[in-house]
Amino acid sequence: MTGIGRELADMMDRRKVGMLCVQETRWKGSKARCIGGWFKLFYHGVDGRRNGVGVILKEQYVKSVLEVKRVSDRVMFMKLEIDGAMINVVSAYAPQVGCAMDEKEKFWSELDEVVMTVPKGERVVIGADFNGHVGEGNRGDEEVMGRYGVKQRNAEGQMAVDFAKRMDMAVVNTYFNKREEHRVTYKSGGRCTQVDYILCRRASLKEIGD
Repeated sequence: MTGIGRELADMMDRRKVGMLCVQETRWKGSKARCIGGWFKLFYHGVDGRRNGVGVILKEQYVKSVLEVKRVSDRVMFMKLEIDGAMINVVSAYAPQVGCAMDEKEKFWSELDEVVMTVPKGERVVIGADFNGHVGEGNRGDEEVMGRYGVKQRNAEGQMAVDFAKRMDMAVVNTYFNKREEHRVTYKSGGRCTQVDYILCRRASLKEIGD
């Protein structure tokens, strides 16, 4: 991820992004390293060829880190105190469509456990590649998502929606009315879809801007 890390740092600097969750880092180990441009990557991976998660912070936020918990090569948790507020950031990478069900269940169990350990009064932000489509429209799911997903929901997307309901969270991406090309997060071989999502507690939605 060395070259990509520098590209991400440049992108974050240009777009004035202070914090970014990343997946498929494919770096083995549990470390923190500078990736250039005053940005530091906290990461965890057990196999240099697959999976791996991380959180990139701008230098000004590094000193705000209180705890880093590397749960697995698919789930990582970080607690920060910023301007007196506790913010819990989770980077998550769900198994792909073809993976075994027990692997998927293990991932969702880990993510459930992480979120349930966060005190109710603290903010939670999840940046995740769920490898699924929550779909366009929100009939029956109005309490956890907006209408602006992409295409049809699949089984993996349903797991993400079910998780949001269990944890009283909202799928933030879906609340903003944008052209589909700006909602798409993955392109390959002419295929465009949305698999990357930001979630927050429903009570925090009013604090979120596009």
